Amino acid sequence: MVRPPLELLFTVDEETGLTGAQGLEGKLLRARTLLNLDSEEDGVLFVGCAGGTDTTLTLPAGRMAHEPGNRPFKLEVAGLRGGHSGLNIVENRGNAIKVAAHALLTALESGIGFQIASFHGGGKHNAIPRETEVLLYVAPGEERRLQEVAEETLRGFQDVLGGVDDGLVVHLLPASSAGPRVLQHPAAERLLRLLVALPHGVLAMSRAIPGLVETSSNLAVVETHESTVRIVTSSRSSVASALAGVLAQIRAQGTLAGADSELTNGYPGWKPNLASPALAVVKRVYTEVFGREPQVTAIHAGLECGLIGEKVPGMDMVSFGPQLEGVHSPDERVHVPSVARFWRALGRTLEELAG
Repeated sequence: MVRPPLELLFTVDEETGLTGAQGLEGKLLRARTLLNLDSEEDGVLFVGCAGGTDTTLTLPAGRMAHEPGNRPFKLEVAGLRGGHSGLNIVENRGNAIKVAAHALLTALESGIGFQIASFHGGGKHNAIPRETEVLLYVAPGEERRLQEVAEETLRGFQDVLGGVDDGLVVHLLPASSAGPRVLQHPAAERLLRLLVALPHGVLAMSRAIPGLVETSSNLAVVETHESTVRIVTSSRSSVASALAGVLAQIRAQGTLAGADSELTNGYPGWKPNLASPALAVVKRVYTEVFGREPQVTAIHAGLECGLIGEKVPGMDMVSFGPQLEGVHSPDERVHVPSVARFWRALGRTLEELAG
């Protein structure tokens, strides 16, 4: 195989916040053409990506002893598909945190007596939450009413998620213990109202590229601690001002609930350049090798191209790779035959660039 002079750039911790690329010194790179070997779809070339930022809300939550006679229960939300908070957000998959919060806020507003001992949902900032578990103390005689609310919530979300996330289950089960202390009532109410109010899902579609999400936000993680509740959201947009607006909305909602906010894991977007010389080469190779033109689009997720392009102005970039499925979920896998096709395309691309 004929190859041009190559610089090979390997980065670490892409999934946890692009931290390898964040620490890159642009002056180390001499090349000005980047083939980014990172994609999710066979035969698709990416020439742009969304920028994103996480928001961590820290809500003060005073504790108290649970009411004598209240019995421990566990509210479980499970069976959802989860998935990548950028790539799969367009499918309107269910969010287990939202389901649990809606159920408990409905119960609260119905006058059902219960106390929250812990609320844990999600686990990764860039994954749609599949499961949530809330430990409760329920007042005597209120179990049946709370069970009815859980069943009503399940039916409502089944209508919303039908054909998209059909595995949803909501269970109210007796628990052996929920711990000796619970959230004070004002803190519990602020938590539930904040979780219901925070944005989740697609907020705007691109007007430039049909079918592409422009702006979204993912309510990703909830963790209760001894004196605080930690809430993490992950927001993305290919329009910087739109991303700033979503982040301002989340901070404002947090402030109204009495929470502090911190922005982390910020990364820039990558503006598409359809006149890219590298894109022209890769398009020609894919068409010659596979007998069809590849799809050229942008991705509603963070790619290291955004950071590298910011650190090395003028870098000509295109991103492609094999077929990946179920990313950021236990079902994550690679389609093996697509790896061979990708390898052939990469080899031919290098030969073209060498010429």
